[in-house]
Amino acid sequence: MSHDPRVTRILELVAAYARDRHRPAPFDPAAPRVSCAGRVFGEEEVVDLVRTSLDFWLTAGPETEAFERRLRETTGHRHALLVNSGSSANLLALTALTSPRLRDRRLQPGDEVITVAAGFPTTVNPIVQNGLVPVFVDVTLPGYNIDVARLEAARSARTRAVMVAHTLGNPFDLDAVTAFCERHGLWLIEDCCDALGSTWDGRRVGTFGDLATLSFYPAHQITLGEGGAVLTQRPMLKKLVESFRDWGRDCWCGPGAENTCGLRFSCQHGTLPYGSDHKYVYSHIGYNLKATDMQAAIGLAQLDRLPDFVAARRENHAFLREALAEHADVFVLPEATPGSEPCWFGFALTVRPDAGFSRRDLVTYLHSRGIDSRQLFGGNLLRQPAYAGIPHRVVGGLETTDLIAEGSFWIGCYPGVDRAALEYVAEAFAAFRSGAVARAA
Repeated sequence: MSHDPRVTRILELVAAYARDRHRPAPFDPAAPRVSCAGRVFGEEEVVDLVRTSLDFWLTAGPETEAFERRLRETTGHRHALLVNSGSSANLLALTALTSPRLRDRRLQPGDEVITVAAGFPTTVNPIVQNGLVPVFVDVTLPGYNIDVARLEAARSARTRAVMVAHTLGNPFDLDAVTAFCERHGLWLIEDCCDALGSTWDGRRVGTFGDLATLSFYPAHQITLGEGGAVLTQRPMLKKLVESFRDWGRDCWCGPGAENTCGLRFSCQHGTLPYGSDHKYVYSHIGYNLKATDMQAAIGLAQLDRLPDFVAARRENHAFLREALAEHADVFVLPEATPGSEPCWFGFALTVRPDAGFSRRDLVTYLHSRGIDSRQLFGGNLLRQPAYAGIPHRVVGGLETTDLIAEGSFWIGCYPGVDRAALEYVAEAFAAFRSGAVARAA
């Protein structure tokens, strides 16, 4: 930190402003508003953002290095690479496996990747964008995760990988999935974008697969505004992800660095002239998906809050689970996968087909009372316009996925929802049920 007294004074004023301007407002029953997700932050994030902006290191730099180091320590990974979104993290994790440097294990067009249709588009999009074939397996309730009983039936001679998410922070059956992948020599990508802080058998999710991804969008467990990360234990995969993230370049020098390898002007690369500048040698067809140092500075402050965030999400989810248990006759209520301890992203409900009302009836009512909700992402992605006509396989039908598309949604359990708001939500469900019963009579 700068010792310039002007900087000190600026940051003191910023802290005072942030305490006043961004003070969390308690729930107001006179003007109720219960969001399903949102950013939770304090003066520290604002001060660190301004402090870093005064340094004017706009691209990845010392804050990024510090954040990646802290993130590795937090998640238990050898490597963590900051990127500009969780969607980019998924793209990089899957695309890295197409590198020729993986030789006979590289993914090639026409190879198959097992996944689910009941999820977020950008878990599946990288499969399609790389010319691979998604193989869709149904999910199960009340966990909303892949039906592991169908994995063997989903495999073919072209199957090379599994890429699935821990839905709403609830881990999928990692024992079954990892055993399946090990048995058949398949890559495993864990989409942990909703699941930072979740564990399986006491071990952090993301540490089971070959690659894992995180999202730092404001709805997630911590936020950098935008942002994401790719995690891995393997140096080779780290290098491949880094190359695809950084324009596809072969060089691994950090921003502002040069000749880290000591061979900048003394190597042969392909048919380029001998001694071509290594900083401008490209081994992959890549992207620029880096984040900024200012985002990383926010992330460092957010990581300090993560234990409290995890505890609050679990406490809020437990409150809703108990408060809404009386409505289990009309809702499928969420349950953690046995052996897991989720850091819940949201509180999921599915309206039973015989409930006597529709999802639309209920979420419209909740909205009228200031309670926000979201569908379970894409529902059934194969029913979305974007996926009409894509090459794919479906194994065993998608009956539960269709039930989710018709009747599932989630409400907020994030740390910004206080107890008064949760009690208001519980009362609103009871009031809807009373009204629904009256209308049915």
